Amino acid sequence: MTTVLPGEHISAQHVNLKLGPGLLQLSSNQGESAVVSTRAGELKHSANRSRWWVEGNSRRYIPAAQESVVGVVIARSGENWRVDIGAAHMASLDGLAFEGATKRNRPNLKVGSLLYARVSLAHKDMEPELECFDAQTRKAEGFGELKGGFLVHCSLKMCRLLLDPNHFLLPILGARFPLETATGLNGRMWINTKDPRHIIAATRCIEAVDPDEGGMDELGVKKFLGTLDI
Repeated sequence: MTTVLPGEHISAQHVNLKLGPGLLQLSSNQGESAVVSTRAGELKHSANRSRWWVEGNSRRYIPAAQESVVGVVIARSGENWRVDIGAAHMASLDGLAFEGATKRNRPNLKVGSLLYARVSLAHKDMEPELECFDAQTRKAEGFGELKGGFLVHCSLKMCRLLLDPNHFLLPILGARFPLETATGLNGRMWINTKDPRHIIAATRCIEAVDPDEGGMDELGVKKFLGTLDI
């Protein structure tokens, strides 16, 4: 584990380097660039070392480009929507930022609608922007309006754990009952099942496993599920 402080230089190098929350790339007059941390926390990187970020104990989500988020539509502004993603500022979603959307054919989102979206623009001096398709394929790839289900709030760290394919929780839940999920890196997770009891069980398990709450382990989750009427 590597702990970094604000202003510390990071030796992050990759052909397709992508910086996440807590890191900033600076350029000098000589054309050289350097990566520095903007907050204190634990330095993390992906398996192939192409994505780097700083994981701290921040309670508020700081938008970063390419990250997936779960948002709530709070208003319509002309042809765009304003979306709450739990950050300091509301995000903007263009009406054409959907697969196959045209000026005549676009989603009819209502205030209160849930969305699974990707941050396409994140800058400290600008309002974040969202899009509901994969940037490379221009296909929805799971992004878009989330219908039905239930919105669960958890810590930012818990969201990153749930997005790890090796984490134990979702496979355990999936073995007990069928469910759909959409996990955002902004401390929100959408769950949908046919039986409301399963939504309640999944929510309680997420809360119990969350490092900021109980931090329950795999064995504890299995025992806990055995006590529930599901």
